[in-house]
Amino acid sequence: MEPVLTRCGYRCDLCLAYKPNIENDPSNRSKLSDGWFNYFGFRIPEEGIYCEGCREEDPKLIDPGCPVRPCVIAKGLDNCSECGEYICPKLKERIVALPELEAKTGMEISEQDYRSFIRPYENLARLEELRQSGHPLR
Repeated sequence: MEPVLTRCGYRCDLCLAYKPNIENDPSNRSKLSDGWFNYFGFRIPEEGIYCEGCREEDPKLIDPGCPVRPCVIAKGLDNCSECGEYICPKLKERIVALPELEAKTGMEISEQDYRSFIRPYENLARLEELRQSGHPLR
């Protein structure tokens, strides 16, 4: 699957909640419900874990109240890396970086958990690279 970058720098294609990933493996729902709780402190019921990605027109989203998507669209940008107000308070609440997350949780994150629950959302490095290069990330 080709990389699919959200407006805030998350990677849909790596996210277990992304529509094609749920369709390929419905058990992703229970994995995510527990993983998000362990690392981010929120739990979404399994039946609510399904996302079409914020690039779609009128998509079904995990977080329909996301403040970043409408802001980026209203500004006519592709993602937050292009914004003159980078890093604004809306984006700041969505930033994920492994070192900060490990410090916050007080634990080292296993490679398996990193791939499943952190890497898809680890957006700070992606957005920084986009700001510097202007090229899509892998």
